[in-house]
Amino acid sequence: MKFTKMQGIGNDYVYINCFEESVEDPAELARKVSDRHFGIGSDGLILICPSETADCRMRMFNADGSESQMCGNGIRCVGKYVFDHHLVDKTEFDVETGAGIKHLKVKPEHGRAVQITVDLGVPEITSQVPELIRVEGKDYEFIGISMGNPHAVYYMSDIGGLDLQAMGPAFEEHERFPERTNSEFIEVVSPEYIRMRVWERGSGETWACGTGAAASAVASALSGRTFDTVEVELKGGNLTIHWDRKGSGHVFMTGPAVEVFEGEFDIRNL
Repeated sequence: MKFTKMQGIGNDYVYINCFEESVEDPAELARKVSDRHFGIGSDGLILICPSETADCRMRMFNADGSESQMCGNGIRCVGKYVFDHHLVDKTEFDVETGAGIKHLKVKPEHGRAVQITVDLGVPEITSQVPELIRVEGKDYEFIGISMGNPHAVYYMSDIGGLDLQAMGPAFEEHERFPERTNSEFIEVVSPEYIRMRVWERGSGETWACGTGAAASAVASALSGRTFDTVEVELKGGNLTIHWDRKGSGHVFMTGPAVEVFEGEFDIRNL
């Protein structure tokens, strides 16, 4: 089976072109290809499929095989793939996701997509602002935001010193979130700049999360910590998030996408 390894500011996935390939058990395949010792190594698997309602369809599976509705960094890479590989012949197009149809705008250089802006739609507030939660005997405040997938945003100082490997599972699997949740830990630098670390449900700590950056930007603006446009610094790089709060209400994410390499694997050996 042919695959392409791509990353959006360090959030890396294995991509399969299902216009040409067929995947019988994507959950099992995601677990196997994601293994960084015995597989290809990634945060998960993304299938690029035909769609009856958009230019293409994205299906996203976490490293543990669970399927998620959306992935912000993943959809930018899907946009780059379909543009660079001529599955679409325009710079603006639609991608079907589990969280609905998303509109993408590509900025090309020399015929290749380098920056992609994604209309992530209208955010949904899913908690009190803020809401108190008790995790392993300590009280925290969070703001719940859905970007088609669930996020809980926490504000802390010195997020670089957090031991997310130890604390992340308790936040992800807290009884407050019966379907588990993505957890963002935010340090506000200025009204225009925030730092973020993320613990993604099903994958653990990743270098970036696009929908998490969007949720964090919305939560920060909603709570008066930042402006409606903010730069979000993640482990793998930066994203620009704009919440058109006074207009359409939509959230727009802009950032890079990179094709790392292409290859083939024998599915019988995974």
